[in-house]
Amino acid sequence: MEIGPILAAMSRNKVGAILVAVQMAMTLAILCNSLTIIHQRLTLSDRPSGADEAHIFAITNQWVGQPADMEGLLQADLAALRSLPGVVDAYATNSYPLTNSGSGDKVNLRPDQAHMGSHMARYFADEHSIDTLGVRLIAGRNFTAADFRPWHGNEQVTPAAMIITRALAEQLFPGGNAVGQSVYLSGDNVHAVPIVGVIDRLQSPWVSGVPWATSWVDNSALEPFHYLVQSFFYVVRVQPGQLEALMQRAPQRLYEVHRARVIDKVQSLAQARHVVYCDDRGMAVCLSVVCAVLLAVTAFGTVGLTSYWVAQRRRQIGIRRALGATRAAVVRYFQTENLLISICGASVGVLLAIAVNLYMVKSFELGTLRGTYTIAGAVVVVLLGQVAALWPALRAASIPPATATRSV
Repeated sequence: MEIGPILAAMSRNKVGAILVAVQMAMTLAILCNSLTIIHQRLTLSDRPSGADEAHIFAITNQWVGQPADMEGLLQADLAALRSLPGVVDAYATNSYPLTNSGSGDKVNLRPDQAHMGSHMARYFADEHSIDTLGVRLIAGRNFTAADFRPWHGNEQVTPAAMIITRALAEQLFPGGNAVGQSVYLSGDNVHAVPIVGVIDRLQSPWVSGVPWATSWVDNSALEPFHYLVQSFFYVVRVQPGQLEALMQRAPQRLYEVHRARVIDKVQSLAQARHVVYCDDRGMAVCLSVVCAVLLAVTAFGTVGLTSYWVAQRRRQIGIRRALGATRAAVVRYFQTENLLISICGASVGVLLAIAVNLYMVKSFELGTLRGTYTIAGAVVVVLLGQVAALWPALRAASIPPATATRSV
């Protein structure tokens, strides 16, 4: 079929053709960038925390009043938890992964460092923490009794040692060995903290909705403190198949040790992941619905405009039918016409999608648009236009020549 007559007919209906092309271009731009956001959010929500999430739960413990022997109660609680059948290990801490709440700090290589060094999350830990979390020690050693200091929450205490993640080690000492090196925390430019071990991976607590923490999400440090404060967490790791039962049994066992406490929450890491990434999943669902609605609106717009063109050209269609044009030829005419409009709209849409993505990358730290998304989006928009134009084209092909050419 010759393109010239089609272009000539379209030139007499410029406004309609431009409207459809613009609608398709905007649909493609929004679709591609929405897919980028959806992919980014779902990818982030699937990141491993480094801990054995399937077999870990945490208990939020708060003492009533100020117990006289907080150190003794803490050790009694931990002994009781570790003695439960099915418990692998347990420890007390200020935070744990996937909570979006915790303590952070900046770490420097020199006390007189002009620019602040790397950011990191601070997890208070003991010699049982590595086994409890299920993380892998890849260099150095675990904490020993000589490393521990009490933490009462009201004073600035510099840890005697640190175990850091591989990501933080590579950031501080690129290509080198972090074990045996010393660093300085932002609150203390006098006392150097030796790095005694490196673990494979442990996410910071802030993994969702905190833009400034995304660049150092795997920068974490375990610090040896006996956490003697009123409110804290017990983290417990259990054997496979024991999670649900021990999440119920553990609080009861703690109450047997000491009644003057409030256990605010018992949460598995799987539950924590579901909660902390709820907004990300919700955004992905909302954007998916928006994309579906936008595609539907574009399809209905194409159907409406093509139907209008068919109504306007009933006489021309009838004359062509009377001169011997087949129904297939009429359908092919309108499909080709729509294909040209769709290709123009998709071409503009690709450029628009790239421009919008560059702006969003710069302003909102959105992920870079993938070439596969633009190609897939263009194909979807073109196919959508073809499908949407099919029904009006079939209606045009079914008009009898006598009816189409009848004087009104």
